[in-house]
Amino acid sequence: MPIIQDTYRPLFFFKNGHVSTVYSGLIRRVKGFKQERERMTLPDDDFLDLDWSYSEEKTNKIIILLHGLEGDAHRPYMTATAKLFNKNKVDAVCVNFRGCSGSDNLKYRSYHSGATEDLEAVINYLLKNKDYNEIFIKGFSLGGNMVLKYLGERNEVPKEIKAVVAVSVPCSLEGSARMLHTLQNRLYHDRFKKHLVDRLRIKQQQFSDILSLEELNSIKTLYDFDNVYTAKAHSFKDGADYYNQCSCLQFLQNIKTPTLIINALNDSFLSHECYPVKEAKQNPNLFLEMPKHGGHVGFVDRKNIYYNENRALEFVLRKS
Repeated sequence: MPIIQDTYRPLFFFKNGHVSTVYSGLIRRVKGFKQERERMTLPDDDFLDLDWSYSEEKTNKIIILLHGLEGDAHRPYMTATAKLFNKNKVDAVCVNFRGCSGSDNLKYRSYHSGATEDLEAVINYLLKNKDYNEIFIKGFSLGGNMVLKYLGERNEVPKEIKAVVAVSVPCSLEGSARMLHTLQNRLYHDRFKKHLVDRLRIKQQQFSDILSLEELNSIKTLYDFDNVYTAKAHSFKDGADYYNQCSCLQFLQNIKTPTLIINALNDSFLSHECYPVKEAKQNPNLFLEMPKHGGHVGFVDRKNIYYNENRALEFVLRKS
């Protein structure tokens, strides 16, 4: 599918990728929005907390929203999308990945970029217990990689899934990890690492027979975290094996569901491998939009409705 020409024209100061990223992550607020929480039991007896919001009118359409690394269902990029879709007659369920809802999950494992079994569990739960015949999915960053991998690694996906949008996607996990370890991203890197290690300290106390305090204290970088925890907890050989197996790039050619990827060219988290131009040109179901501006999960726009949110609504409703 030809590359889509974007129409994003941000205000001058939001043309800077770091300004857009930081403002959207730390300053933006979404008001007048409520969610209802439901706890869903997973096949391995762990759980996910799902935060629901609804259209004022009864609808058979729902959007599943997937957050990024160390995010949750209450992040503004999640709630703003849910609010916009609710206003356009689509229910929304914001998924908190394992351990991200404010309650520690039960298992030693947690979540990662390729944990499509948990996304599949959510989809199966909706199909079995809810009355929706049109399902849309929107994933951000890590969540974007997850849903693209989900679509491409299976021969078939449920017919109810009509369209998918993925924003600021690290299509190459190794490439994105490499970028996060550069000097320009040092503050982001350190913030992610601190949050991850702080939560792992709690888990270490519960699973000290699996993870020693010495191993925990050896984590100095995100590479270390993925080698010490992510890989071992989720049955990968090491961090490199995790990146290799879970990067969605290798699965894009197989996607049969209409899918839109929006990756800003000034996203400092993304390496050149994260812009799948060749894959989009060769797959009629894959649409790639690469705005010049936007940062990482930024795309600040007018009236507190972001560019990626409007584009997602336009794309999925056109495919429904």
